[in-house]
Amino acid sequence: MNSLYNSTQPLIMHIDLNSCFATVEQQARVRLRGRPVAVVNRRTDQTMIVTASYEAKAAGVKLGMKLRDAKILCPDLVGVESDPPKYRYVYHKLLDIMNDYSAKVTMKSIDEGVIDFSEAPKAIVERGLESIGMEIKQRLLTEIGCWMRCNVGIAPNRFLAKTAAGLHKPDGLDIITADNLREVLGTLKLTDLTGIADRNAHRLESVGIYTPLQFLDTPADVLHGSVFKSINGEQWHQRLRGWEVDDVETMVKRVGRQYVLDRFDLTFDEILDRLHHLCESVGWRMRKQGLSARGIYVGTRTFGMEGDRRRSYWHATHVAVSPFFTDETIYSLARQLFINAPPNIRDINVHCYLLQQDEPSQISLFADQIARERAVTNAIDELNDRYGEHTVHAASTLTTGPFVKTKVPFGSTRYL
Repeated sequence: MNSLYNSTQPLIMHIDLNSCFATVEQQARVRLRGRPVAVVNRRTDQTMIVTASYEAKAAGVKLGMKLRDAKILCPDLVGVESDPPKYRYVYHKLLDIMNDYSAKVTMKSIDEGVIDFSEAPKAIVERGLESIGMEIKQRLLTEIGCWMRCNVGIAPNRFLAKTAAGLHKPDGLDIITADNLREVLGTLKLTDLTGIADRNAHRLESVGIYTPLQFLDTPADVLHGSVFKSINGEQWHQRLRGWEVDDVETMVKRVGRQYVLDRFDLTFDEILDRLHHLCESVGWRMRKQGLSARGIYVGTRTFGMEGDRRRSYWHATHVAVSPFFTDETIYSLARQLFINAPPNIRDINVHCYLLQQDEPSQISLFADQIARERAVTNAIDELNDRYGEHTVHAASTLTTGPFVKTKVPFGSTRYL
């Protein structure tokens, strides 16, 4: 435990693309520049807004708001359907730029990344991270497009670097060190800190901690025993002081997808076709990680009877004796479970769990059959990787493509 602030040279840089998806659309479509833009996953007034441009945010448009309601606040709002290939392209361009500066680069999401300069060449570090941050901003403009902007935060650890990147949006560059740490935290609210949402803020306030500075000054034993009641207390004590506790890789525990039905008058067979589409997507995601599964979960939310606005939840699970990895097996198991689903279905979701590293060389009585399944599955995956998702797919999902679109993977870069 370090009770002092981390006074070492800040070597962590956090880069955050400003309103990424809306900005990418404005970059790609000149006529959208300077106009309020909202990106949605489905082109209907009932759909939720995925992200909004700064022009839209200035008019009160927020993420998660229905497009219909947002247009009341901002009549000139332009709703644009999401286009994941564009965002993946920008993701890879940003990653290429970041990799030029250090051997240790981590993409935290599709629009945020971290450069750890502790593993960068000495000549690069000696240039100064502020200078490099300005250079990265310029490279975004020249190598991706003139409308691209990002925030840059520099600090001794990942948490404070991300905090710095959020201080002056859009297009800011800020540095947090031991010298200005208290000054910066004094300008923020508890919920401005990444990881402190309403629930954690309530925990802190219940013991008399109302500001980030009070949070910073609270002893580790109090944070452990009275607030978080776990090792999280010590981690927050260190994190706030600039010591690194977040440089960890998490294991994948489940792979899945959820889908809100495009219409609520679909027949059961039509819903099964959409479930099949989801299963193919889940299978591809799982195999991209070199994983197979033994468990499968299928769930739904349902509407009440006519006039009853209450919703109920249903789910079913199955654990197989042997691991599985093919789309055919995933759908077969999911379908058997889903037959027992109740009526009035609002959405469907399927998850694979009990994941393990796939081992193609494992000895089995059915080794030849498994080898054939693996060869066919790998060939289909290669075709879909090369020519686009859902190029080769089950015949029953021929009509589902326009509806069950893959959403933008905000929180995970595993599939990019």
